[in-house]
Amino acid sequence: MKTRILIVDDEKIALQNLEHIMNKEGYEVVSTQSGAAAIKFLETQDFDVVLTDLKMEKIDGTQVLKRCRELHPDTEVIMITGFATLESAVNCMKQGAFYYIAKPFRLEEVRKVTKEASEKVALKKENRQLRTLLEAYHGKVKIITQNKEMLNLLETARQIAPTGCNIIIRGESGTGKELLVRYIHYNSGRANGPFFAINCGAFTDELLTNELFGHEKGAFTGAMTQKRGLMEIAAGGTLFLDEVTEMSPAMQVKLLRVIQEREMLPVGGTEPVKVDVRIISAANKGIRELINSGKFRSDLYFRLNVVTIRIPPLCERKNDIPLLSYYFLEKYSTLMKKNVEEISKEVLDVLENYDFPGNVRELENIIERGVALSNGKSIEAIHLSEDLRDLNIKTFRRKDGNLPTLDEQERTYIQWVLNEAKGNKSAAAKILGIDRVSLWRKLTKYGLDDETN
Repeated sequence: MKTRILIVDDEKIALQNLEHIMNKEGYEVVSTQSGAAAIKFLETQDFDVVLTDLKMEKIDGTQVLKRCRELHPDTEVIMITGFATLESAVNCMKQGAFYYIAKPFRLEEVRKVTKEASEKVALKKENRQLRTLLEAYHGKVKIITQNKEMLNLLETARQIAPTGCNIIIRGESGTGKELLVRYIHYNSGRANGPFFAINCGAFTDELLTNELFGHEKGAFTGAMTQKRGLMEIAAGGTLFLDEVTEMSPAMQVKLLRVIQEREMLPVGGTEPVKVDVRIISAANKGIRELINSGKFRSDLYFRLNVVTIRIPPLCERKNDIPLLSYYFLEKYSTLMKKNVEEISKEVLDVLENYDFPGNVRELENIIERGVALSNGKSIEAIHLSEDLRDLNIKTFRRKDGNLPTLDEQERTYIQWVLNEAKGNKSAAAKILGIDRVSLWRKLTKYGLDDETN
């Protein structure tokens, strides 16, 4: 599609000159001599670039710029003026103008700046489309996995999605709790309804109450207008309460009442509002322990916890690491317009031996960094952070997520040393700092004697 340009200048000759230049460059042009008319165009049509005179009667270029920023954040605005000063230039740039051109302008400068602005807008549009494509899975949510436990989890999610029951998602930070909630939402009967997410730990009681339940006009100082809460706005859809265990006892009581009565009372309101929303909660803390210590209400827990789904940490699904790595590689190579196609074996070995406390989110950040730093077709060890490059020990966590015993760790280390020593027991004993007889005893103890003959 052609780049659409809006030209605004109250001088007829200047306007005609700009129209001629832009039409010749192949742009689709709309023009006006009035700032008021320009704003009406912006309110009804989409433009990629706006070229506007600064000094105009009644509504000037800065007002056009401000309204354009409000209506079309991605549209780039180029200011043109015959009264150029450093102060006015700085002011326009601060307000978000792409460039500032002084009259009499040079044709080549106008062409060059307009082309740069249109290319920037095209790139933003393309990136947005790519993000949509990469996150879409048959128009829904894409969860990348080949792990058996995760595949079973997704099957469970698909089965309970249409039921409408409340769900608690358990999992460490970065495992993809919100992504799973969106997956459930788009596989449910509420898929065409709204989806909202809120982090309960990021707000004070007052702010969280206001966000969830809204307020009436004049309910408190500064409440100049009515505000609808998320419980009301999300009607017919899904509301995701992340870190629900961070709610104060007072907020827990309010939420419990809403779930029980299916209605809420906005702050300052006198008439209850009906609530039709599915609530899915998430927590990375042990809810049972919080209930036992009195920090979380058991009756609220039972209302929220019709079904619990636990997302395993990445260290428990290491066979997903290469798959996820290449998914993120393709994603960021496309977004950054780079031709990075491979991840070196050395890098994959490091990633598969890493414990990933930040889980999938941390892996994504690592691959994004690698793509950004790579100048070739592959992510190499040099593109990893210094901490990861220096990683030369294996994780202490077992495949089931639990910590191993000392005997299990010693057996693993002895096996690793023997492999490094190519099965030479004398060399292995020397590396281990023990004599050959002691090594023989340990091999017998751990059942490694037959494996190393």
